[in-house]
Amino acid sequence: MALGSHRTAGARSPPPALWALLVAASFSRPAPSSAAGFEAPQCEGPASTRDSGCHAHWTGSKEVDFQALSYVFSRPFHLIVSYDWLILQGPATPIFEGDPLALRCQAWQDWPLTQVTFYRDGSALGPPGPRRELSIAAARGTDSGHYHCSAILRGPGPGRPETATAMAITVRELFPAPALRATPSAQPREGGPLTLSCQTKLAPQRSAARLLFSFYKDGRAVRGRGPSPELQLPAASEAQAGAYWCEAATEDGQVWKQSPRLEVRVQGPASSVVPPALNLPPPKSSAPGTPAVKPPGPPPPPPSASSEGPGLPSPLQAPDPHLHHQVGLLLKQMQDVRALLGHLVLELRDLSSHLKSGARKGPAKRA
Repeated sequence: MALGSHRTAGARSPPPALWALLVAASFSRPAPSSAAGFEAPQCEGPASTRDSGCHAHWTGSKEVDFQALSYVFSRPFHLIVSYDWLILQGPATPIFEGDPLALRCQAWQDWPLTQVTFYRDGSALGPPGPRRELSIAAARGTDSGHYHCSAILRGPGPGRPETATAMAITVRELFPAPALRATPSAQPREGGPLTLSCQTKLAPQRSAARLLFSFYKDGRAVRGRGPSPELQLPAASEAQAGAYWCEAATEDGQVWKQSPRLEVRVQGPASSVVPPALNLPPPKSSAPGTPAVKPPGPPPPPPSASSEGPGLPSPLQAPDPHLHHQVGLLLKQMQDVRALLGHLVLELRDLSSHLKSGARKGPAKRA
């Protein structure tokens, strides 16, 4: 991370000598020769000797690494010259979630400082004190912002307050919040397999990091932290239905994130899904002189294979037991409905006879 330096406003004159900060000088793995921003180096001479010469032509301003034959080159470092009495030193590499973050309020020629105060986005992070370093053990996204410091230099002459130029600190996301996926479906059949996958991805710069995964159901842990991002249920049962979610965390536990909840509903087997039977009251006895309605007899048996023509396949030759059971239940319900209709007809007849007899007796009483 490059640190910008500008002159601090004030009446004090600049230091008599320039002082510099070496802010970035790191070695890294070589990048492929086809990386964007520069052309492949042209090398001459034996590949395994120091006499070989390599020349790289840069076509952009990006900092990239490359390997020429047996030599590995580091990234270039930045040498920033500052005219300020007070500067804020920060990290030279990108900061990710969970990384330690250290900032140092540095004075010219390392003069002693008093009343050191650190700020983020213009707000003081604590009262003034002697400590010239600000340390955050595990950075979070909320730690991003513009930082600067102020202090009083205890150099020759009367001390005066100075303020360093602000520095932008961005804490990058190590990995996004995971998503929980169900395979083959979040509504599996009872007895069928079910796999829950906790899906997330590390940042490319931290792809070598290791994540641990844990699974929860209805507020209770189903499986503790482990390297596998999958939870396999070989035979789903109704007891395993509920609200699931997973958690991805770093090995040190500094960064952990949870997935949204996923509702898992286990469906029963197809043979157990039958329509409920109608609980109908038994029909009343018919009134005198009224013919009783007889319930229909059992359904006729299905035609045998001999009734079909020769060579013509019939769907009833090998009936499905489940289908036959369903048809039997349906016919039984139809019989119950028919008996209920007969009962209603008898009740209507009785009511009609009662109304007619009452109408005939009415005029006789008035006479």
